[in-house]
Amino acid sequence: METEMTNIFGIRAIIEAIESGSTINKIYLQKGLRGNLFYELDKLIKTNKLTTSLVPIEKLNRLSKNQNHQGAVAQISPIEFHDLETLINKTLESDATPLFLLLDQISDVRNFGAIIRTAECTGVHGIIIQKNGSAPVNAETIKTSAGAAFKVPICRIDHIKDALFILQASEIKTVAATEKTTSSVYDVDYKEPIAIIMGSEHKGVNPSILKMVDYKAKLPLLGEIASLNVSVACGAFLYETVRQRMAISGK
Repeated sequence: METEMTNIFGIRAIIEAIESGSTINKIYLQKGLRGNLFYELDKLIKTNKLTTSLVPIEKLNRLSKNQNHQGAVAQISPIEFHDLETLINKTLESDATPLFLLLDQISDVRNFGAIIRTAECTGVHGIIIQKNGSAPVNAETIKTSAGAAFKVPICRIDHIKDALFILQASEIKTVAATEKTTSSVYDVDYKEPIAIIMGSEHKGVNPSILKMVDYKAKLPLLGEIASLNVSVACGAFLYETVRQRMAISGK
């Protein structure tokens, strides 16, 4: 399945899209852009904490197919993001045991898409990402997810810490996947309401996040390579959750 990202271009058009509440993935701006209209756009970008990238005019020409972009192109997300507190409350009201997945600045779209696909297969109730520093939900993400991005609710929040506070206030335990622990993935009880945190490809889970979680766990590595791909590691955590929950359900 393939979904094209919608590009809009022109400073005024992007301003109107932001003000109308459109879900904007990223805004590409020409280096050295100036003028009153640009400053109005820049103010909206900062107020709404939108992700931007300064690029040469050649990239903007490609994104806009050589239309009059005025130095700005925005990508509109093909999905609508969910409100985290509403999603948690809806899950708690159901008969299911909550299972959430937090992605701490995973930036590769293929990893992101693969994780979404595994999350859908393992019954994850929602994926939580940070607005800045996270991979976008674009055509490649959706293709890699095999369309699962349309099935698993995805929430965007200002900071992963915000999500941790909300989850823990709702009595949902948190476990971080990290090598900085002696505890194994198999030592954690995933039969209770839980949220699993996976870290970025290069830095892992942020140290400030590790201080906040209820549990830390690592995967046993028996070879010479020191780490797993994050989407593979995520799958191992999620399927250990499935194994434990199936054991008590008798399936």
